[in-house]
Amino acid sequence: MKRETAEIIREYGPFAGTGGVNGVSYDGRQVWMATGERLDALDPESGEIRRSLDVAADAGTAFDGTHLYQIAEAVIRKIDPETGAVLSTIPAPDGDGDSGLAWAEGSLWVGQYRGRRIHQIDPETGAVLRTIESDRFVTGVTWVDGELWHGTWEEEHSDLRRIDPVTGAVLERLDMPAGTAVSGLESDGGERFYCGGGNSGKLRVIRRPGRAGSGQR
Repeated sequence: MKRETAEIIREYGPFAGTGGVNGVSYDGRQVWMATGERLDALDPESGEIRRSLDVAADAGTAFDGTHLYQIAEAVIRKIDPETGAVLSTIPAPDGDGDSGLAWAEGSLWVGQYRGRRIHQIDPETGAVLRTIESDRFVTGVTWVDGELWHGTWEEEHSDLRRIDPVTGAVLERLDMPAGTAVSGLESDGGERFYCGGGNSGKLRVIRRPGRAGSGQR
């Protein structure tokens, strides 16, 4: 396993009036942050909140290219990002124990915090298609270039892990500085990971290893 210290290349926040940064997603232009009672859209260049959607947003967030998906307690809601309208609802696989959320390969990928696992689920029904076990509390989940990454947060320590999507074996690990939590996690499809900072109310940008340059796109 390759292991190194995570390189934080930018921080945003803390943001006023939020209950912390929980789920995180990226739609190619803006970063969506689940902040408790709403979804906030952040401009990654200016660091300003462009707009907000009034939807329950207490855990993972995902974007499928058209719609947002948001975990809230025991359900996952499909949301129109333009209007905030809830288009459909499916059950979350572990009731209220789910944390991270990502979209890849036509499926939703759900991180389970205390369950220490990731489920691939059908976005139409919520049916579990397969399960990947972890040995740490799982927070955010993201896919990039065929790589599956997830965040951990346990006993005041967090890291980012690239894992084998079949076996769950840890292939690469980025250790966060002491006391720096990872809640939500999302790749920008290139050299950056966006990481929710939990109760700190911050959003951090972590360099993806082996990718040159750190400028904003």
